[in-house]
Amino acid sequence: MVLSLTACGNKQAAQAAAPGSGRPPAPVVVSTVEQRDVPVQITAIGNVEAYQTVQVRTQVNGQIEKIYFKEGDDVRKGQLLYSLDKRPFQAALEQAEGSLKRDEAQAANAKLEADRYTDLEGQGVISREQADQQRTQASSNAAAVYADKAAVDAAKVQLQYTDIYAPIDARTGALMINVGNVVKANDTPYLVQLNQITPIFVTFTVPEARLAEVRQFAAKGLKVLAFPKGQTGKAPEGMLTFIDNGVDPQTGTVKLKATFQNKDKRLWPGEFVTVVLNLSTMKNAIAVPTKAVQTGQQGDYVYVVNKDGTADPHPVATAGTYQNLTLVKSGLTPGDIVIVDGQLRVAPNSKVNIQSSLPPSAVVGSGINSSDAATGSGGGQ
Repeated sequence: MVLSLTACGNKQAAQAAAPGSGRPPAPVVVSTVEQRDVPVQITAIGNVEAYQTVQVRTQVNGQIEKIYFKEGDDVRKGQLLYSLDKRPFQAALEQAEGSLKRDEAQAANAKLEADRYTDLEGQGVISREQADQQRTQASSNAAAVYADKAAVDAAKVQLQYTDIYAPIDARTGALMINVGNVVKANDTPYLVQLNQITPIFVTFTVPEARLAEVRQFAAKGLKVLAFPKGQTGKAPEGMLTFIDNGVDPQTGTVKLKATFQNKDKRLWPGEFVTVVLNLSTMKNAIAVPTKAVQTGQQGDYVYVVNKDGTADPHPVATAGTYQNLTLVKSGLTPGDIVIVDGQLRVAPNSKVNIQSSLPPSAVVGSGINSSDAATGSGGGQ
């Protein structure tokens, strides 16, 4: 009797240990492994920078008389922004012009005297010393006229500085000093800051391990997408225009810069954006929904549904991600049916009950990843 009970117990334990025995089929959602062309991309966080920034300051001392723009206006190069009180500078210009006229008259008279003395010297009426003194006086008066002309030009320049014009096409910021205030040349704070936002820069960094790829494809022109946070619609497109001449030894990254035309002004200086740099295209890549990939003690694996309705794990070697897809180098073939939801209820080689089948593009998680979109340089261009 004891031997019979022992044998019966061992039989029941073996049945309980058998995979899938006595267990109903697990409900799962599946998708099909597909083969497609996938862009090789690098995704990073970038910062938007103005194409040009100018802090407008006065070059002369004076009182602000009028402001010709409002905060936040778009201004054109050469547009009048400020006017200072011109009266002191106009008076200085008139004074310089008066001195010039006086010295011109004296110089003309001195030249005539010098000519007469030269004639008298030739006739032997006066000594050479007297004639030299007169000629020296004439040269001195001519030099005074030259200096007066320079003073007039300087006064005109100072007068011109009382009108302050926009040096670039830009958008104005907040007014730092208002009408009626007295300002000093190159003083702090500045009058207003101008930011050129069409075009505009987006600066970002990539790991030094990807620098060789970026340099390889940069000569052909690389497209860059910028996704502003909280905005929907098509992402602004720009071109990679700058690769820094060195790698930051502290972070192990290299600085890149892309230029965007920004005609719709969606990008704004100072904001952070998600940047996608398109390097090339990986031809005929095997792609599986990222939700299908599980991680175990032996590495990554996916559950593949066989023709008899059972599911068994397949080890896979991945090659990066693109949107909601994971690229697979080995372990799967196009057309395989993989489980994308319900893996926790599945035992190896057990029956499964397919609830629905979704195309890879319909699997949740279609946003841009924060890591490299498709790592590695394999595949054709």
